[in-house]
Amino acid sequence: MAMVTTDAAGAAATAIEKPADTEKPDYVPYNGNSTADGGGGVVDSVVARWRREDMLDKSPLALHAAAAAFAFVALVLVASNQHGDWMQFDRYQEYKYLLAIAALAFLYSLAQAARHALRMRGGVDPVSAPSGRLLDFVGDQAVAYLLMSALSAAVPITNRMRSAVVNNFTDATAAAISMAFFAFVALALSAVVSGYKLSKQTYM
Repeated sequence: MAMVTTDAAGAAATAIEKPADTEKPDYVPYNGNSTADGGGGVVDSVVARWRREDMLDKSPLALHAAAAAFAFVALVLVASNQHGDWMQFDRYQEYKYLLAIAALAFLYSLAQAARHALRMRGGVDPVSAPSGRLLDFVGDQAVAYLLMSALSAAVPITNRMRSAVVNNFTDATAAAISMAFFAFVALALSAVVSGYKLSKQTYM
């Protein structure tokens, strides 16, 4: 009898020492400050999206301005490359073609840079948004391809000249080709950006 009483008392003490597990709620009440379970990740993703859109909005201005600067330097280098006799750029069709395309790239890039600068400063874009994206995409690609064709024409003759002699004329043409190539890269990158914007454009 004493053993039964002792066991009962021990069981009661154990029950007191180990309170029953309370059922946990399936949700966490929102108090206005909690960012649990991915809330911070959502905010971070929204901020990253805003930054990406801001960068995409500003990049056409920077890329067109860079292309205009590079094309202008190439234009000046070719136009001023006149040292008499065979060292005259206008004696070679390839260099005259490079000069013409550099001038075209400069004028186009300068106009596009001015347009995007006006738009970003809050002015009225002379071209509507859908048409502007299409203009950027088609125009950047067209001028970039023309620059590449001019480079393809000027590089072989320049390499042949430099294999025979290296002087101010060949150095200037090589520098002009380099500047035209940088202008091509800037316009190619701008075409990629405008193509991405065009793919995200809605028509509804």
